Amino acid sequence: MRRSRRRRTRRRRRVAVRLSADWQEKLETNVAYRRWYLACPNTGPLVSNFENLRCAETSTREEWDGRRPCFGRPFRPAGTLRCVTAPPLPGYRHVYSGKVRDLYEPEDDNSRLLIVASDRISAYDYVLASPIPDKGRVLTAMSLWWFEQLADVLPNHVVSADVPDAVAGRGVLVEKLTMVPVECIARGYLTGSGLVEYRQSETVSGIALPAGLVDGSRLDEPIFTPTTKAEIGEHDESVDFSYVEKAAGTELANKLRQLTLEIYSRGEAIARQRGIVLADTKVEFGLRADGTVVLADEVLTPDSSRFWPLDSWQPGRAQPSFDKQFVRDWLTSASSGWNRASGEPPPPLPDEIVQRTRARYVEAYERLTGHAFV
Repeated sequence: MRRSRRRRTRRRRRVAVRLSADWQEKLETNVAYRRWYLACPNTGPLVSNFENLRCAETSTREEWDGRRPCFGRPFRPAGTLRCVTAPPLPGYRHVYSGKVRDLYEPEDDNSRLLIVASDRISAYDYVLASPIPDKGRVLTAMSLWWFEQLADVLPNHVVSADVPDAVAGRGVLVEKLTMVPVECIARGYLTGSGLVEYRQSETVSGIALPAGLVDGSRLDEPIFTPTTKAEIGEHDESVDFSYVEKAAGTELANKLRQLTLEIYSRGEAIARQRGIVLADTKVEFGLRADGTVVLADEVLTPDSSRFWPLDSWQPGRAQPSFDKQFVRDWLTSASSGWNRASGEPPPPLPDEIVQRTRARYVEAYERLTGHAFV
């Protein structure tokens, strides 16, 4: 029995090496990599531990317990990445952590989830070391406000905002849904990755656009530009509508496109009345057991959307923004000293950038909702 078990272990390790040839040299030559790999919990095939865990601060099995998933690009020697640890909540089980949100399941009800928005901020597929104070509260309050504005368009996943005191203001109890495996994006303006594709082919997600558009150009009609839903640390890839049809079926794909564009159009009209341009937005949908499409996650926040001041909108240049583009701009400026192509994680944000980012999130909330943030 022991011999058979050892043989299976050796076979699994050989498979992992074949699938991850570039890691074989790292394991053989770098003690830090090898110690990390051997410390990973044995959950699932070795190759998943090998490539998908992305935290370098822990080196023992005990330190890893309850701390996955972790964020950043593939593993580097200790000290370069930060592992996210969700705080324990009495009466709830921690089941997942994303770039910003922590998910818990009530111990007495497996039909619900508690979603908690943290103050973490991500950029360029990294979770940054510097949190933005009150960011989670702003995102939660803004999503709840938008869910109310969209209630006549489709149902949303919110059950209650009555949550434990420890996460009050940033936690929401929601329905557990089957999530649609694509990111649904609507664009009313040309910028970002859409602009990059347009400059190459005058298309975005396979949709032909008029010649002569520039950064910040308003499109004649909003367009549906879905992407894949990538793992943490990987890039979402732009796809065309046929991809959504294959992933979700033609009927559901058409429904997702219609709802995404309707949500964008409603949000764009409301934002414009308040002096804000909604350039684009990403929404996520889930399905109830009866097939009902439900709006989930967050909606029309500075994390999921691009917001620009209407009075300074000027096509042909990068626009000032109310979203985390401000952080991206600093990271890629000479002031940060960070080379995005270096493979190294970004540096901590200076206090001034942190405070100015917080102010932008709060201003977006107050201008859109008309409520003071307290």
